[in-house]
Amino acid sequence: MCGGAAPTCGANRTTRRLSKDTRTLVPGDIYLALKGGNFDGNLYVKDAAAKGAVCAIMDDRELAAQAPEDFPVILVEDTLAALHLFAANWRDRLALKVVCITGSSGKTSTKEFTSAVLGVRYRTIRTEGNLNNHIGLPLSILSASTSDDAAVWEIGMNHPGEIAPLAALARPDLAIVTNIGVAHIEYMGSREAIAAEKAALAAAVRPEGAVIVPATDDFADVIASYTKGRMVYTGGRTGEVAASDVTMQASGSTFILHARGESVLASLPAPGLHMVSNALLAVAAGLEFGLSLRECAEGLASTRMAGGRLSRRDVKGIHFLDDTYNANPDSMEAALATMRALPCQGRRIAVLGRMGELGNYAQEGYARVGRAAASAADLLIAVGPETAPLSATARQHGLAEIRETASPLEAAELLRSLVSAGDTVLVKGSRAARMEAVIQNF
Repeated sequence: MCGGAAPTCGANRTTRRLSKDTRTLVPGDIYLALKGGNFDGNLYVKDAAAKGAVCAIMDDRELAAQAPEDFPVILVEDTLAALHLFAANWRDRLALKVVCITGSSGKTSTKEFTSAVLGVRYRTIRTEGNLNNHIGLPLSILSASTSDDAAVWEIGMNHPGEIAPLAALARPDLAIVTNIGVAHIEYMGSREAIAAEKAALAAAVRPEGAVIVPATDDFADVIASYTKGRMVYTGGRTGEVAASDVTMQASGSTFILHARGESVLASLPAPGLHMVSNALLAVAAGLEFGLSLRECAEGLASTRMAGGRLSRRDVKGIHFLDDTYNANPDSMEAALATMRALPCQGRRIAVLGRMGELGNYAQEGYARVGRAAASAADLLIAVGPETAPLSATARQHGLAEIRETASPLEAAELLRSLVSAGDTVLVKGSRAARMEAVIQNF
């Protein structure tokens, strides 16, 4: 299944999982010896055997010879190619309803909503964490069981040409494109190029499948031009699935869900109009797979949101909005709009860190966030030298109280001296900015 030579020692062993890291490997795993820029997994075959791996897939014959004598090794030409072939062959055996999700932001929350909705009726698996790239997706496929009914898999990218081969591997029945924003614009060059790359997922959908997009996205027509499947639009005034009467609290949102001539009350465990928009995409997927609107609402209410994604955390009497998992200008604006809309007894404080992979768009991207901060926050704490344009723009647009710090630890110390009971504090930045340290050290 992975294109390798049979091991020299004849072993009859059962395995249920593939592991690429000896630090997390457990007895019974297959060990996959991947190579990276700074490591060679082939060097760790003895560790894998000692930890109870049933065999290893390797692409270095000399290092394979150093494995214990009774330890099976499957030799391949290239372990990454073997991983993809293994996943493709396993995908052949899976009778799954598959939803694949891509977009510039909102992929993970949409994944959580969609898997919760489908889980009302089907045994559903989903991408764990952010395993959505050329290594993560095949690992997600290989983690599926023949007893699973549905899968919800994220597909990410940051360079041209990455989505098409992953989409071909996943073979989606439904594709969801959350939005076309400016995430990864440093490598893609323009929103038009980002749209074309995301549309590669729509192109992989068969004619009997469907592609789900927000009706309000200005690249919706571009996405539609790539697919042979049916288009399903959500939100706005023209969406087939829509929401009205949205009410937000820090703990979540309630709204009326409309689709196919029906209306039901729905709730989410996360605040924000952008979260409602993502939930509509999930509901559309549920309807496509035969769920009722009421079942979809039941699934939304049961969603468990991943940490660091606009979740409320009360620390020492202060209300934090923890959105530290990642950031780009679009998600920053959405988080600030959510903070502005939520009831607050004290001040609204935004602690914002740097955004990655903006390239030549950085000045404009930070300026966008600065304008949003000026309209949403009473106090801005900008973290890191890269955020200087954010501070400058917020000041130009009338925000009087702005502080600048060099690091999340410094921001936490400053925040302790500034907050009062009743304040709401939004903390957000790209993954590499490690903004969660603000809350951890508050």
